[in-house]
Amino acid sequence: MMPSAEVALAWSEDLVTLALLQDRELTPAVLAELKLIGFPDNLSMLPKDERQLQVFEGMRQLVADLPEAPDMAFMDDLAADFAAIYLTGALDVSPSESFWLSDERLVCQEPMFDMRKLYAADGLAVPDWRMRPDDHLVFQLQFVARRLERLGTKSLVDNGLTIDNQWRSLAMLLDHHLLRWLPDFASRVSARCDTGLYAALVLLTEAWCEQLRDLVALHLGELRPSKEEIEAILRSHPADEVKAEPIRFMPGIGGPSW
Repeated sequence: MMPSAEVALAWSEDLVTLALLQDRELTPAVLAELKLIGFPDNLSMLPKDERQLQVFEGMRQLVADLPEAPDMAFMDDLAADFAAIYLTGALDVSPSESFWLSDERLVCQEPMFDMRKLYAADGLAVPDWRMRPDDHLVFQLQFVARRLERLGTKSLVDNGLTIDNQWRSLAMLLDHHLLRWLPDFASRVSARCDTGLYAALVLLTEAWCEQLRDLVALHLGELRPSKEEIEAILRSHPADEVKAEPIRFMPGIGGPSW
């Protein structure tokens, strides 16, 4: 039995939150809101296994310990980490898929164009790929969120795809793109960044996305393919076969437009 429409919408909202927290520098107002709502306990998808529980608890404790009025030094440290992780590559990491999947660690490679094709099939385009490429983490999180939102609002059959096949398409999107590189990104960032908050945030994002994929496999009654099986499939079918569905992004800074 697949997740209900209400669950799909709630999961979409989770991903929107995780994307927004990595879209721009954190501010005192955002930190105060995280503390007020007890983040990440406000997320609808709660951890299931021991590792995920540890990741959630780590973030929960960091948020609970945030200062009521963070000083300039505290905010400067967060701003420096944001820049190092998402802008400058100072940690020898990139929030873009191409970096992790190209032999020479280059950006704006084939994965960027693959994601652009998926967006274009849905009538979407990123505002400026030179500022933030199509395969950036924020865009990919937003794209998965929109897929979940659509699954929460559509009829049982749409464009010849059953609900099961639409969830299967989402699983393929995760397997062929986001989850091929997000674990490596989260592992390296968490080991190299200076602030516990960003270390916890990337680990939380990765754990949440892995759990989403596990739950889709569970509800489909299908084994989740191994990393080796996914790579073999992609080698035998180099063209991205994820069927795109018409979706719309919510307005927001840095989000794809159409």
